[in-house]
Amino acid sequence: MKFLYALSFLLALTAVNSETYSTENDNLDIDAVVADDATLKGFSGCFLDTVACDPVSADFKKDIPEATETACAKCTDAQKHIYHKFLEGLKTKVPGDYEAFKKKYDPQGKHFAALEAAVAQS
Repeated sequence: MKFLYALSFLLALTAVNSETYSTENDNLDIDAVVADDATLKGFSGCFLDTVACDPVSADFKKDIPEATETACAKCTDAQKHIYHKFLEGLKTKVPGDYEAFKKKYDPQGKHFAALEAAVAQS
């Protein structure tokens, strides 16, 4: 009987750990964000603490530290796609911000390669 309680506890713990981030903004048109330089810089500035965040960028910003560290383990497929497109757009259009983003969210350079690999397929 104790075994069943322990097994139930472990299954419940696994279910809690498999949660995803809020899906509220999964419908973001990331292609439009990347296509518009001002909007891309607005998101980047929010994430780098150089401009005020709007509600959408603030929603994404709160998850960036953990998502970077865990290679987007809690990201939905849509969030992986958004993260990938954002990073690619930043790298291409604003390379200085891309480097600053990497330095801010992965200062020791331990996690970013795994993150980019995890979101590349989306």
